[in-house]
Amino acid sequence: MDFSFAETYLPMFFNGIKLTLIISVISIILGTIVGVLVYFLKTSRLAFGKIYPLRVVAFGFIETMRGTPVLLQVLVAYVLVSMSPNSSNLPSNMVALIASISAISLNSSVYIAEIVRAGIQSVPRGQMEAARSLGMPHLMAMREIIMPQAIKNILPAIGNEFVAVIKGSSMAYVLGIAELTFTAKVVQGATYKGLEPLLISALFYLVLTFSMGRLVGWAERRMKASDSH
Repeated sequence: MDFSFAETYLPMFFNGIKLTLIISVISIILGTIVGVLVYFLKTSRLAFGKIYPLRVVAFGFIETMRGTPVLLQVLVAYVLVSMSPNSSNLPSNMVALIASISAISLNSSVYIAEIVRAGIQSVPRGQMEAARSLGMPHLMAMREIIMPQAIKNILPAIGNEFVAVIKGSSMAYVLGIAELTFTAKVVQGATYKGLEPLLISALFYLVLTFSMGRLVGWAERRMKASDSH
């Protein structure tokens, strides 16, 4: 193997890392917002007879996101964004970036919705019963009593989902986004080397995910330590 080209192309890889992190951070933030919304839709009590329309919407969304490939979702998002009225005023790379972030964040949101559900269910049922017995409405009890306790269980799991999003952001390369995987493909074409650019890209992904995993583990230990006090 010959990695003599690496020094020349390292700036390209670093730019790819920067774009990978931008996509991942924005996607996990949007995915968390949508995931919380999906959770509340899934647990909605709004009913018409025996039908819970918001739950039906949430179920359909979750099954669609889980049951279709992320790559297909990215391509569909690109077509939809391209068809929007204002897309003609945007550069093509911005359209691709918006589509990539939209697809990755929506895909992540269904898993975050499950994380939120598990975090809320980890809070003892008696907490809600005590809040309601004091006259708190359900939403107020969720906001003031349940969610602050659930967040300690939710945050580490969302950190793990962020690791998954970093890897999933590689799907953006099909739209020509110059993230880490796309950069490796460009370097392949420039150097005529098949394996080495991919190995460098894999190493950077490993550094990113390993570092994030250790950070999540540290945060989780800190939270457990604060609970023990």
